[in-house]
Amino acid sequence: MVSALSDFAWRTFQAVNRRFPEGELPHPKWAPGRILKSHERTSPPLGFPRTTDSLCPKCVPEVRNAIIRGDSDLSLLAKVHPGEIKAQLIEENGRILMRKVCEKHGPFEEVLSTNPAFTRRIESLFFGRDFRTEDDSAVHRHGASTIQYGRGAVLTVDLTNRCNMMCNPCFMDANQVGYVHEPGFEELKAIFDRAVSFKPRRQIIVLLSGGEPTLSPYFFDAIRYAKKVGFYRVLAATNGIRFAQSEEFTRQAHEAGLHGSYLQFDGVTEEKNQHRGVGNLLDVKLRAIENMAKVGMKTTLVTTIVNGINNDQVGPIVDFAVRNVDKVQTIAFQPISFTGRDEDIDDETRYAQRYTLSQMVEDLKAQLHADWEPMRDWFPLSSYSAFTSVMDILQGADAPWGWSACNCHPNCGIFTLLVVNRRTHEWMPLFRFFDYERFIRDVGVITDSGRGRKLTAAQLAVSIMRNFKPARAPKGFPISQIVNLFKPSSSKSDSDRNDRMKTRSERDDWRVLAVEGMWFQDLWTYDFRRTEMCVIPYGTQEGEISFCAYNTGVGWRQIIENMHRSATLAEWHKTRGRHTIYAKGRPVELEDKKHGLLLPVIGNGPSPNCCGAGVSLDAPDKEVPAAVRSAK
Repeated sequence: MVSALSDFAWRTFQAVNRRFPEGELPHPKWAPGRILKSHERTSPPLGFPRTTDSLCPKCVPEVRNAIIRGDSDLSLLAKVHPGEIKAQLIEENGRILMRKVCEKHGPFEEVLSTNPAFTRRIESLFFGRDFRTEDDSAVHRHGASTIQYGRGAVLTVDLTNRCNMMCNPCFMDANQVGYVHEPGFEELKAIFDRAVSFKPRRQIIVLLSGGEPTLSPYFFDAIRYAKKVGFYRVLAATNGIRFAQSEEFTRQAHEAGLHGSYLQFDGVTEEKNQHRGVGNLLDVKLRAIENMAKVGMKTTLVTTIVNGINNDQVGPIVDFAVRNVDKVQTIAFQPISFTGRDEDIDDETRYAQRYTLSQMVEDLKAQLHADWEPMRDWFPLSSYSAFTSVMDILQGADAPWGWSACNCHPNCGIFTLLVVNRRTHEWMPLFRFFDYERFIRDVGVITDSGRGRKLTAAQLAVSIMRNFKPARAPKGFPISQIVNLFKPSSSKSDSDRNDRMKTRSERDDWRVLAVEGMWFQDLWTYDFRRTEMCVIPYGTQEGEISFCAYNTGVGWRQIIENMHRSATLAEWHKTRGRHTIYAKGRPVELEDKKHGLLLPVIGNGPSPNCCGAGVSLDAPDKEVPAAVRSAK
């Protein structure tokens, strides 16, 4: 009834709304101009076939090495664009392919999608580019690799290239390059200062990375300074070893301002983690999650998916997160990018291990035996941007920051949301009972109408309620949870979706689990139209650079690290000593392996809860209700 009445109210309001001219959107002081309406947003070329600018996988290493040796000047990258070639994106035999030809090295072909209909749908839902950047000449100055659009979502800052593991894959080839690159604290402060020096001045997640960032002597200092500058959420991209080994270290990190972690997590068994070279890596992950949860930190599981290695783990990993939803709030699946340690991979192995986002969504549906539909429940990460515009309006023109906007190219990433009952572990795709596709269209109408903060908030509330389908929702799921989930704070740009869903009562049963797929580029799949819209810039001594341009592309990582390296490896070992590296099956020393996490047990038949064939429950979890059955 509420949904039907809200739909009537929406249609009535819009019938009146269309009789008046559109209002003018505000020009916030953090922005380079007025908030953009949908017709003012630009879009990259989409659809198939199309032509784009790419790179030759053989030319690029030659150019990069010449610059590092000093045989060529760095300005070559900005002026001449060496290694760049045209590429065709075509649909053929039920796949989307990238084909390109280098005059020197011949043809290259790579699979981008195994489901063209899915990829076309994701592209069709792209909301449009964000602002062009302004007053950023000291930050964005990297030739064809320069970020041109948007405010970004995650600022990645490498604290060191040292690591306490020696695993594969590794996009930065940690511990293998013969030198140490470890910025000093003054250099790190300059990186954070530059991040707020241009417009749009945006609220952005700071991700301290590496190597292993916890090895840096400035780990706590970097957290504190990022918070001092004004960034509300600071995370660490970590293998979890330091957090697993020490509750005290974990507590100190949280007290310094660390909000949570991006935790490397490749599977729910030791076998599925053994390719990382650590004898007890699953124990490490579980203890790290436990220690972080104890101090109030939130964990995002980050899984590099390699076809034939751990692609059978995507379902069990979701099952694990569902069972532990009070400790895990996001899963970030990342199909492998052949870069860093894997850049020299042979063609046969690369073809065998390649994995795409379209394969991921099909594998999740098959492994979980759930009503989790690729063509209904998945959206481009950039669709968040439709909602960002409304939040920017509601917080007012005097707000010091713009909201974080994940306005990446639709080929870069996808997401979905699951609602999970934290007591029964019943779960369901949110978009099964909330029409998100219509909602983001509604948000575009709300933004374009320019009716001011009060009417904007009123229209948003009506749209939320009209797109909620209570008959399809889990039993006992209240409409108030949907309203809280999508209702932004008008005072500050630092909300958290699970915090917004809390009802602060004993009936606070439901949580949201975000499941994302982020496919970073390599030299075989490189598309400059994606690079120029990057929302995960690297903050470096030479400005902010697209994630893919830094780690793949022409290899800005190798160039910048060589320009600013701290010492050769031999010099470092002589003056600073060696740090412990866990490799070749060496286990990590743990004081305590105990944890309160619920694990699936592989090999004992299908789970009655949610995971696919070959998965059953630990004894403490025998009475968990069948989540998938209740979701169908």
